[in-house]
Amino acid sequence: MEPSSAPIAENRRARFDYEIKEALEAGIELAGFEVKSAKAGAFQIAGSHVLIRGGEAWLVNAHIPPYQPKNTPPDYEEDRARRLLLSSAEIKRLEGILRDKILHAVPLKAYLKHGLIKLEVAVARSRRKSDKRDVLKKRAHHREMREVK
Repeated sequence: MEPSSAPIAENRRARFDYEIKEALEAGIELAGFEVKSAKAGAFQIAGSHVLIRGGEAWLVNAHIPPYQPKNTPPDYEEDRARRLLLSSAEIKRLEGILRDKILHAVPLKAYLKHGLIKLEVAVARSRRKSDKRDVLKKRAHHREMREVK
């Protein structure tokens, strides 16, 4: 799953807080002015997550400010839940995975693919505090090894 361009939005904290098991690509249903805003780089997915409700996948807590605030509908909510476009088989599989409450669905990044905004969603397990410390130690070790060379 290679994005065709640089990420529009990235959830860098998710790679630290979660151990990524697998990732899948999903489309996202947006209004026209939200697409313009997202393509302009105002899409924020840090702190958001994916829920399965009523047989549909939803992106919750993602923030997209209006592209032109004065031309935006008065009832527009920047943090509203947005529907993710996945096949019914992918939704059922994701629902089965998320049912046991050990794994979570977390968006990793949003990017453009053939002019459409796509979202990379990861199935991940929360890391414990000790696991996070190990990750920090490994990063520091790798950084030191690169500096020595």
